[in-house]
Amino acid sequence: MNHDRTDRPLRIALVSPPMLPVPPPTYAGTERVVAALGDALLDRGHEVTLYAPGDSAFRGKLIPTVEESLWSRGYHGDISAHVSVSLARAWADCARYDVIHSHVETLGFLFARHCQTPVVSTLHGRLDQAGAPELLAEFAEIPLVSISESQRRFSPDANWVATIHHGLPFDSVPFGEQPGDYLAFVGRITPEKGVEEAIELARRTKLPLRMAGKVYDDHEEVHFAEVVQPALDDPDVELEFLGEVDHRERDPLYASARATIMLGGWPEPFGLVAIESLATGTPVIARRAGGLTETVEHGVDGFLVDDLTEAELAVQRVVELDRRKIRERALERFSPARMARAYEQVYERLVGRDQPRGRGTGNGKGNGKGNGKGKGNGKGNGNRDSRGAGRPTRAKTARAAR
Repeated sequence: MNHDRTDRPLRIALVSPPMLPVPPPTYAGTERVVAALGDALLDRGHEVTLYAPGDSAFRGKLIPTVEESLWSRGYHGDISAHVSVSLARAWADCARYDVIHSHVETLGFLFARHCQTPVVSTLHGRLDQAGAPELLAEFAEIPLVSISESQRRFSPDANWVATIHHGLPFDSVPFGEQPGDYLAFVGRITPEKGVEEAIELARRTKLPLRMAGKVYDDHEEVHFAEVVQPALDDPDVELEFLGEVDHRERDPLYASARATIMLGGWPEPFGLVAIESLATGTPVIARRAGGLTETVEHGVDGFLVDDLTEAELAVQRVVELDRRKIRERALERFSPARMARAYEQVYERLVGRDQPRGRGTGNGKGNGKGNGKGKGNGKGNGNRDSRGAGRPTRAKTARAAR
């Protein structure tokens, strides 16, 4: 437990999506981060209320947004109405809080604009498609947090108040001191995650591939049938498919691997798989794209590659890396306490408690410094603060300046 408590506690509401409980029973991204953040904020001494499905488990106050998480009861439809209910419940209670922290992506933008209590939104997904650039341009005044510098690069004029890398509780994960004799893959079974590339790398290197992946949506079923099943039937590939696993299976899978493979061509906004693997000491071989360029230091935590030929070389050289150093760096750079302190600084600016404290501890990359104008080198030890939390809107002054 983090005993470094604040002397200025805040009343904070966290709004999580309705699809999965917090924390989720198996693999998920946003809900795990919300759980880690909520617990760390409680440890800091804040009063934290979570708006999430009723089957969530939280040490603070839980206000159910749906009785049972949507995916847990087999719901596959449009979630927008359920998100609206979640936001309506937080909005009705807004006077109880100093700040509200939204994790429901762009669906929370109207809420953030009009709510009487300051709202900050952390965006967890890609922002270069599905109308996101237009929404970011329209809602230019609302305070936003990115989870990597890469994620925000196509919308530099949005009101980015910080970049804060995720943190997860890693103290109890196993440590793999020696390189294993197989490659690991963890992720959704979709083309953008590099499933086909991971299989091809296993074929070329003659190493076994152990794959833990979610096959839930129709397009995931199709990709499994087209790519994974033929590889399972191919005598030239030693592939073991484990399905979707929880942390009790996932963490030892990482720890005993030679490397974790992340060769998807899409720009990961962050990439939780990478920091999970690094926390066990297992290096990551990743495509040089997206947020992975900020979490994986080439030649230290693993290797960043541009194609399969480079990935083959990386598999040869990865055994030379210091796995203990990899683990130590991950535990320091991606802790929930570091993440909570960085968000705490954002909250304090939103409510007007922006006493000078120097830079925070947000992105966990080396010792460089951002320049305070959104043009730092992405390697600072603090959460990057591009403009501060209060910008004029087209119609009024942002509540972030309150």
